Amino acid sequence: MSTNVYDYAYELEKALRTSEEYVGLKQMYDMVENDPEAKAMFDEFRQIQMQLQQKQMAGEDISEDEVKQAQLVANRVQTNELVTKLMDAEQRMSMAISELNKIIMKPLEELYGSMNGQ
Repeated sequence: MSTNVYDYAYELEKALRTSEEYVGLKQMYDMVENDPEAKAMFDEFRQIQMQLQQKQMAGEDISEDEVKQAQLVANRVQTNELVTKLMDAEQRMSMAISELNKIIMKPLEELYGSMNGQ
């Protein structure tokens, strides 16, 4: 009997959508989206975050002014309870996905680990 890993992947997607981490993240995201002040802060924070990541990926230097601006926005964001809770929920979801990735990659780690004499 052959198993289709894609079927399992779709089952995993369904499980993620009903997980405590995702449900909490979606709830906090919806709350931020419905609060104009929180939404503006979060959008500004995400925009700066993406700009800095793009520069890093392109191998460009990030200026001291950009770092200061990012810190100011991050400090401001931390004063908004909704945004802070959303960011906490994002962190929990990220940790869950990281753990799932470790589980998924285990066969390859074992294979290549055994090839290296480990």
